[in-house]
Amino acid sequence: MARQAAAENISSVAANLARVRERIAAAAERAGRPASSVRLIGVSKTFPAEAVIAAVAAGLSDIGENRVQEATPKAAAATEAGAHPTWHLIGHLQTNKVKPALELFSCIHSVDTLHLAEALSRHAKKPVEILLEVNVAGEVTKTGYRTADVVDIAPAIAALPNLVIRGLMTVAPETGDPEDVRPVFRELRQLNERLGLSELSMGMSGDYEVAIGEGATMVRIGRAIFGPRP
Repeated sequence: MARQAAAENISSVAANLARVRERIAAAAERAGRPASSVRLIGVSKTFPAEAVIAAVAAGLSDIGENRVQEATPKAAAATEAGAHPTWHLIGHLQTNKVKPALELFSCIHSVDTLHLAEALSRHAKKPVEILLEVNVAGEVTKTGYRTADVVDIAPAIAALPNLVIRGLMTVAPETGDPEDVRPVFRELRQLNERLGLSELSMGMSGDYEVAIGEGATMVRIGRAIFGPRP
């Protein structure tokens, strides 16, 4: 049954992706922005490589993963099948996984300590794009800088060799009404503007339209594309 459910999910990826793109375009239009200003990242954690291959075949260019050890064999299988998306690390990165992360991911969304930034800088062989993770809501169960600390820490990270800070990332609290987290997205946008950065990675399956309304340039969508997690 599990295998059959997985096959059904994979077959529906193209249709799901089309619906998500339509909603992104509508949300962007409401915000007075072109749909092209929003980068769609399909989050494939817990899904097999076949789901990634199906999404790429349907036109998805960017894939996000939470864990280096899950992404590595998945990326190898996708490459072997001729699928070559841009890979984004969106989950917490341990310093002992920095080397393999740098080999695979084009952008790391979850830089949450100076120690991690220093490790990335030390091991990077070329400039690597990063985003600073901000725990805007101050949830004790989540990683990320406090908003009050980001302005002070950003210059120190920006000065490290081979690191290019593109913007900020946050994971909003889970809520029954996406409008409840609009202030979280707005605060991150204002902080991003204060720092003079361009990229905002915020918004997931339940709240990405609100995030786009508040300026998201990257949305991280898993369930709405790939279906319920296995």
